[in-house]
Amino acid sequence: MVFPFNLPTAFMIPTAVAIDSKLPWVGTTIFTVMSKLAADCGAINLSQGFPDFQADPSLFEATMRAMSEGRNQYAPMTGMPELRHAISGKVEALYGVHYDAETEVTVTAGATQALMTSIAAFVRTGDEVIVFAPFYDSYVPSIETVGGKAVYARLNFPDYTPDWEHARSLITPRTRMIIVNSPHNPTGSLLGANDLDALAELTRNTDIVVLSDEVYEHIVFDGAQHRSVAAHPELAARSLVVSSFGKTYHITGWKIGYVLAGAELMTEFRKVHQFNVFSVNTPCQLGIAEYMRDASRHLGLGAFYERKRDFFRAQLQGSRFELLPCRGTYFQLARYDAISDLPDRAFAEWLTREIGVAAIPVSVFYENGRDHRVIRFCFAKQESTLAAAGEKLRRV
Repeated sequence: MVFPFNLPTAFMIPTAVAIDSKLPWVGTTIFTVMSKLAADCGAINLSQGFPDFQADPSLFEATMRAMSEGRNQYAPMTGMPELRHAISGKVEALYGVHYDAETEVTVTAGATQALMTSIAAFVRTGDEVIVFAPFYDSYVPSIETVGGKAVYARLNFPDYTPDWEHARSLITPRTRMIIVNSPHNPTGSLLGANDLDALAELTRNTDIVVLSDEVYEHIVFDGAQHRSVAAHPELAARSLVVSSFGKTYHITGWKIGYVLAGAELMTEFRKVHQFNVFSVNTPCQLGIAEYMRDASRHLGLGAFYERKRDFFRAQLQGSRFELLPCRGTYFQLARYDAISDLPDRAFAEWLTREIGVAAIPVSVFYENGRDHRVIRFCFAKQESTLAAAGEKLRRV
């Protein structure tokens, strides 16, 4: 194509309107920043949470079959029936509770979209949403985009257990939602049965909606059991439960997740979902539905990642990092007090540039940047990657 005029080398379209940003404090996410820094420095990237290994080829084959059979047009807004029924069956087998595939299961374009849509469906201008800090970074921007206000409850350091009395003190007539996350990103902590009972007691006789982020539901260790709010009848009646195939099947780039909720809550969720996404990739949904027929593929995930956790922790034996407990997810927290008194963000940047291993500073998961001198490593990597990182980290 030939243009009839010459464009300047760094041409930029000027802005003709005044912008009153809804999120003036939001910049580029730390995950993008650290991954770019790792690439620029040639560092081993243990920062952003994605595997560096392939998914099972049979999943790709199932998806290709769906494509070859012509299943390439719009899926129903709620998700392909094959996948919704597979999800319903999996949940019933795991948690002993039946969600109707037609009215109580919706397939989403990843978990982050599911979380954003859940918040948009129920939080109005001026409503308050209780979030436990540290927290996954999409929660607060989603709340503020729809005019809500995030209110911050505590996870007690260093075991990151919820402070339920503190949460109770934050409830007001404007509290519309409480967000919980287990297994927890970034800390790897788990909610227990007592925690769910405490949450149920806290929300009893209120109109508070619970949004439960359970994307790492299959990645729990040491014989622990994931406690889903779906399996707690009192909580299930007021909850939306979010999960992710990206985490479960090593396909984060496919961006396919799902939401469970009672029919009345799901009706409201779908009112928003149909206009901000409408439908999700058809052949990938069908490929996942076929792949799910073998339950060992999700039932074996905890043991798979437990071996990686243990391998990575073994690589750091003899280092000066203090490893915190990791009960779930594919993230390992480490204190570096014995190494440096730098703030965690500066330490993470130094570690990437000078040592050649990228991690995430945990202060970015706090609203006030609280800094316990802790960084987060992702161990969803090949053993060769983890061993190479361990060799570098032992020298720090």
